[in-house]
Amino acid sequence: MVAVLHLRIISPADRTARVERLLADDVAATHVVVFPGVARDPAGDLITCDVAREGASALLGRLRGLGLERDGSIMLETVDVSLSRSADRAERRAPGFGVDAVVWEQIEQATGEESRLSAAYLVFMAVATVIAGIGVLLDQPILIVGAMVVGPEFGPLAALCVGLVRRRPRLAGRALGALAVGFPVGMAVTVLTTWLLDAAGLVSKDMLLADRPLTSFIWQPDALSWVVGFLAGVAGMLSLTSAKAGTLVGVLISVTTVPAAANAAVALSYGVTDEAAGSAVQLLVNVTAIVLAGVLTLLVQRVAWHRPGRRVTVDPRG
Repeated sequence: MVAVLHLRIISPADRTARVERLLADDVAATHVVVFPGVARDPAGDLITCDVAREGASALLGRLRGLGLERDGSIMLETVDVSLSRSADRAERRAPGFGVDAVVWEQIEQATGEESRLSAAYLVFMAVATVIAGIGVLLDQPILIVGAMVVGPEFGPLAALCVGLVRRRPRLAGRALGALAVGFPVGMAVTVLTTWLLDAAGLVSKDMLLADRPLTSFIWQPDALSWVVGFLAGVAGMLSLTSAKAGTLVGVLISVTTVPAAANAAVALSYGVTDEAAGSAVQLLVNVTAIVLAGVLTLLVQRVAWHRPGRRVTVDPRG
């Protein structure tokens, strides 16, 4: 099996011949099929093909250069299984490795969806922060880990990195807005929840002031906090660009953004300002480290992918 993406193109009739030539000349493209005149909205010819992942971004750029996204349509989807000698040949001929390839259009689309300030995003943020707040009071790392997994904040952080590198101010602005609203909403809900739980006798200020050896790192940032955040940012961005979702789960449980916000909220609800300040610093350290790491990772990938001398392997059998 190879890393293959499927392209579905609607082309105005006067540009179809140019699209066909473009696909025929691209070593990464295969399985080209043309259906003349079948498209109705927008009107035109339907063209489908498969493309090796490592050649997808360059091909998409050339197709967009023909104005197809404006006058027609370009759709891209992942192929889970491809059993084809032709696809194998295209993958071998395309320069680079599919796992290293960055399909910028796909990344922009994915992170753009993750950065929307939706009701679901705010609910996830509130739920994650409340869980982390309870975990802080109980000194239970398992609840902290659960909150890290539930928290949706890595999506906007990744979108911010992509927006900065790709110079997409709207994407970067939307991501900043999601972060600027999401964390305060989660913290506000956590403050209210802490007051309600305290009134019900389920938690108390003494729990916050007691020794909490398993979770005290959340409000006591040090140099290692920045190192962990930076490494998590690198791993998180690589998991997105290489479509390795399993790696992303590991990233989520290594960063204390949501737990830091939760600890700050709980400390504020009880008026423990020094711990709230420490938690705020931890949150700032992690966010800045992740963004810096994400931006640097994308810049390195962009430079490395365009460097001369990348692997080009051609099957001698043709």
